[in-house]
Amino acid sequence: MAQFNLPPNSVIGKGKTYYAGAGAKNVRRFQIYRWDPDSGENPRMDTYEVDLAACGPMILDALLKIKNEVDPTLAFRRSCREGVCGSCAMNIDGTNTLACTKAIGDVAGEVKIYPLPHMAVVKDLVPDLTHFYAQYASIKPWLQSATPPPERERLQSKEDRAKLDGLYECILCACCSTSCPSYWWNGERYLGPSILLQAYRWIVDSRDEFTGERLDDLEDPFRLYRCHTIMNCTKTCPKSLNPAKAIAEIKKLMVERR
Repeated sequence: MAQFNLPPNSVIGKGKTYYAGAGAKNVRRFQIYRWDPDSGENPRMDTYEVDLAACGPMILDALLKIKNEVDPTLAFRRSCREGVCGSCAMNIDGTNTLACTKAIGDVAGEVKIYPLPHMAVVKDLVPDLTHFYAQYASIKPWLQSATPPPERERLQSKEDRAKLDGLYECILCACCSTSCPSYWWNGERYLGPSILLQAYRWIVDSRDEFTGERLDDLEDPFRLYRCHTIMNCTKTCPKSLNPAKAIAEIKKLMVERR
C-alpha cells in the first residue's frame, strides 16, 4: 500500500485551549485552524470554549465572539451576515459552507473549522482567492454585444429570463470549486464548477451575442472537460445551485454546434 507523508512544516499541531469563564451555562467547544505565515511555526488547532447562552445561533456569531472577547488575533473574512456576499466561506464540520448561514445547532459535538481546502492560506481561515478571481475574469462575465445599445434596457422574454434562474444567484464563495477533486489537482487549468456556472450564465443569456466566442474559449481539454460529474459541487453549494448541471449543459452545447 502506498504511503504519503506531509512535509514537516505542514503538519498540524495541537494549539492552545481557551476555557469559558466561571458561570458559563451552555458551553460548546470550537476547534479552529490557526496559521500565521509571519511566525514561522507550523499550523495548529486552537480550542475555544464558548458560552452559547451569550452567543448568537450561527457559526459566524461564535467566531465574532471569539475574536471580540477572547482572541483578537483570529483572522477570517465576513461581511453581509446574510448569505449574500460569500466572504465567510470555510470548511465547517467537514463541509464547505458559509459561517453566517450554518447554525451551531446543526453540528454535533465539537465544531471543527478549517479554511477552504486545497487553497493557499493567507492566514488562519483566510484563503488566497487571487487565482479564483483571475479565472472568473477570464470568462468575461459581462454582457457582450455587437449591436448598438438601445435607448433604454435590453428586453428579454419571460421564458428567456427564466433560463437565468439557478445561475445568477451564485455568490462566488468558492465552496463548490474547493470541494471538487478535479479542481484540486488541475486548478491551474480547469476553471472549476463556480466559474463554469458563471460562464453558462452568460452563454445562455439571450441578450448576449458572443455565444460562439464564449464556447470557443471553453473548448479545451482542461478548462471544461476536467469535470467528471462527481457532484460534490452541487452537494455543498450553500445557495442550493447546481453547477454540475450547468457544466453538463455547456458540454451539450459543444456537441450540438458541431
